Amino acid sequence: MNRRTLACCALSFASTLCPARLPAQTVCDNGNKPLNAAQPSGITPAEIIQKFAAKETTFKAARDRYAYTLDVTVQTLTFSGSFDGEYHQVSEITPGADGAPAYKVTFAPQNTLQRIGLSQDDFDDARLRLPVALTMEELPLLSLAYVGRQHVDMLDTYVFDVSPKNARDAKKLFAGRIWVDDRDLMIVKTCGKPRPDQNANSKGKAQLTPLFVTYREEIDRRFWFPTYARADEFLPFPKGSVHVREVVRYSGYKSSNPQ
Repeated sequence: MNRRTLACCALSFASTLCPARLPAQTVCDNGNKPLNAAQPSGITPAEIIQKFAAKETTFKAARDRYAYTLDVTVQTLTFSGSFDGEYHQVSEITPGADGAPAYKVTFAPQNTLQRIGLSQDDFDDARLRLPVALTMEELPLLSLAYVGRQHVDMLDTYVFDVSPKNARDAKKLFAGRIWVDDRDLMIVKTCGKPRPDQNANSKGKAQLTPLFVTYREEIDRRFWFPTYARADEFLPFPKGSVHVREVVRYSGYKSSNPQ
């Protein structure tokens, strides 16, 4: 493994109960060395933010021109740790002529989930929100706080906490923590919620999303695209907590406009 790759695919995560803020030990922490609160050298946190947000905007536009395979697995587990339901779907994503991606399902066994249901927001998390943490367009809506420096697997990174400035503007904005490569100033790892939870409605139904850790790899020596995301925790639904484990894989990136 070289310096430009995180060791995401070999990780094993323990289940964790997640409150609104990041708890002491979560799926976020795998591969992380101790956090160093030292300030950056030769550059300010504000300058780092501007640089990685600009690159994030570029990466988002570039990724829309790539075909790739999306593999999503969602499982529910009993308190003894055995599986009692699973959703699994593999799709081929290709850029559309009108700019909208085309989705072709290539593998979809029967959905056996019984204790939770999946909404369009859940599918959009995997397709749209997990791959991109923030862009220049979203930057004015977010508060970013520099936390320190941290060695993650084989990368040295700057660490920032991210949260929406206003609850009314939160919509489906990322909230959590991001790790920025200290050499290329690109986001290489994120951990947080891709959108805020929605409390139980009049019918007693709540839309809850787990805490996802998302890892990226360098694609075509230019772009850092997501390749692996995972969540593993108990979601506190009104009728009782449900242990949910989710794995999302992005593979086979191929540009529709190679240079």
